[in-house]
Amino acid sequence: MFIKLKVHPDSRRDKVFRKAPDAYEIWTKAPAERGLANASAIRQLSVELGINARKILLIKGAASPAKIVKVI
Repeated sequence: MFIKLKVHPDSRRDKVFRKAPDAYEIWTKAPAERGLANASAIRQLSVELGINARKILLIKGAASPAKIVKVI
């Protein structure tokens, strides 16, 4: 299953908003450097979905706010 993400780094608080069954918008306190915002977004998504974070792979958009992840 593929999921589209829009990540907002350097936010005031961590928040996850489900836009559609396969699309989420994530705000994270982590900065957009060294992959910190990506890791935080994947952690938040895993909590939202109730699965282990290791089962989520970043497929596209490592340096972009728009990302695609795959849940295995």
